[in-house]
Amino acid sequence: MPEGPSIVILKEFVKELNVEGQTIRKVTGTADLDIKRMQNQKIITFKTWGKHFLICFKDFTLRIHLMMFGSYRINSHKESKPKIGFQFENAEINFYTCAANYIEGNLNEVYDWTADIMGKKWNTKNTIEKLKKEPQAMVCDVLLDQQIFAGAGNIIKNEVLYRTKIQPQSNIRALPAKKLKELVEETKNYAFDFLKWKKANTLKKHWEVYSKKVCPQHHKVTKQELGKNKRVSYYCEKCQKQYN
Repeated sequence: MPEGPSIVILKEFVKELNVEGQTIRKVTGTADLDIKRMQNQKIITFKTWGKHFLICFKDFTLRIHLMMFGSYRINSHKESKPKIGFQFENAEINFYTCAANYIEGNLNEVYDWTADIMGKKWNTKNTIEKLKKEPQAMVCDVLLDQQIFAGAGNIIKNEVLYRTKIQPQSNIRALPAKKLKELVEETKNYAFDFLKWKKANTLKKHWEVYSKKVCPQHHKVTKQELGKNKRVSYYCEKCQKQYN
C-alpha cells in the first residue's frame, strides 16, 4: 500500500501537468459512483492527506485511495479499463485498482490536517496528546492509526521503531516522555527521508529492518504478526527495548 510520501510524489507529478484550473474534457472508468458529475468541471487544486489523494472541485472533492495494489498512469494507460480516468486538453491521468468516493463541502470539516505526517500543519504536541489517550495501545498499532499518523504505513512503522529502539509490542503508557516525543518526531523525520529516497529510487537500500534478516548491528531480525490487526513487524530483540 502506498504510504504518505508516495502520495506526495503523485501530487507533484500531477502538478507538473499544469491542469489546475483546467476543465476535464472526459471522465471514464468503472468506479461505482456518478463519474459524469466531474465532466466539464474545473479542477481547483490537488491535495493530499495521509494516503488520500484529493482532487478538489468548487463544491466537492474526489478522494482516491490506492489501497494495497492501486496504481496510476500519467499521459499513458494500461490495456485494462481504469477505475477512474481523466482527459484534459493536453494530458490524461488514469487510476487503477483504487477506491474512489466523493466528499461534499469543506475539507476542513473532514480532515485533521495536524495528523498528516507530510503536512505543513503537522503538530507534534497534538500527536503526543492523542497518544496519551491510548495508554494501553501497542506502538505497532498507533503508528498505523491514520487519525494519529496519517500517511504512516508498515515500512514507516518498522523503520521508525528501529530508529527509536522501541520494540513494537511496547505500550504507550510505559514509554518515558522523552521516548514518546522521540517516537513522534522520528515518524515525521523518517517520512521525509522516505520521500527523498523514493525520489532517488534508493528507498530499499536504506531499509534497516523492514524485510531484512539481520539488522545493521548484525543481529537476527524477528518477523512476527503483531497488534490488533496482525500486521507484520520486523524488529531486533537486542537493539529494541520493550516498554511495558
